[in-house]
Amino acid sequence: MTKTISFFSLLLILNSCNNDDPGDVLLSSEEININGTKYSESKNNFANTYSVFIDSLNANEAITIVAEVDHAANARSVGRVLNPTKIVFFGNPVLGTPLMQKNQLAGLDLPQKVLFFQNSANTVYALFNSVPYLESRHDLQGVTTLSQISTALENLTKAATSSEIKRATDLTAESKEGIITVESVQGFESTYNALENAIASNENLSIVAQLDHQANAANVGLELRPTKIIIFGNPNLGSPLMQNKQTIGLDLPQKILVWEDENAVVKISYNDPFYLQQRYNLEGNQEELEQISTALDNLATTAAGN
Repeated sequence: MTKTISFFSLLLILNSCNNDDPGDVLLSSEEININGTKYSESKNNFANTYSVFIDSLNANEAITIVAEVDHAANARSVGRVLNPTKIVFFGNPVLGTPLMQKNQLAGLDLPQKVLFFQNSANTVYALFNSVPYLESRHDLQGVTTLSQISTALENLTKAATSSEIKRATDLTAESKEGIITVESVQGFESTYNALENAIASNENLSIVAQLDHQANAANVGLELRPTKIIIFGNPNLGSPLMQNKQTIGLDLPQKILVWEDENAVVKISYNDPFYLQQRYNLEGNQEELEQISTALDNLATTAAGN
């Protein structure tokens, strides 16, 4: 089901084999060392942890839930088994727009998201991208809303898990690390429409959400150049990756950002699947990664009019 939402961005406010083993990797109950992330090991069961988080979002008028994706249910739909794994996308344009005003590429990591999963030892985690990761990856130094975003993320997660926040060894990334960008020869709307049509016409892909960051900024009295993101997926390719490493669900489904820069050049940006392979220490799944890489390249080329 396609879900088009008029709210984007960052956060909130402070106040084919049925006999696949479920989860091929037993994650440590003490440490998740995914570059750029923070996490919490929940004292509650999976259902309660997730529901408390969702209830907290719904109780805050400044926050809009953009999409919820049940990775385990999607895996079952293609005959695969995955331990409980869900991701929620949510945001507040008052806090997110300033990031994209500084660097539109930040829209690739917006709206904000938290991954909830239960591993094969029945340990439940909540995992999210840290603010230092967003700041370093998108050159956001000096954006004043970053501290509010950080506090809100941590407080929401602690409330859901009844536990303190832990962190990876390295919370930062290189500037533009893992981001592939293609220039379009078409205008902004033509580029985005071509991308949307290419995804919608592919029977293997499902659109999860579409967000107009510029329109959302205008709704709260802020200016932003044309910027839209589309979130979509293919469980046949994504599920095997999460069976290998559940944590990679933080960067699934796939996302493509279309944006117009200060020189009116239209660009298409997305995460390199092989960067994700490195980030999540994924061994194997080379065939799926190659297919995802080819599909993203084809979509971007089609949208760019090349």
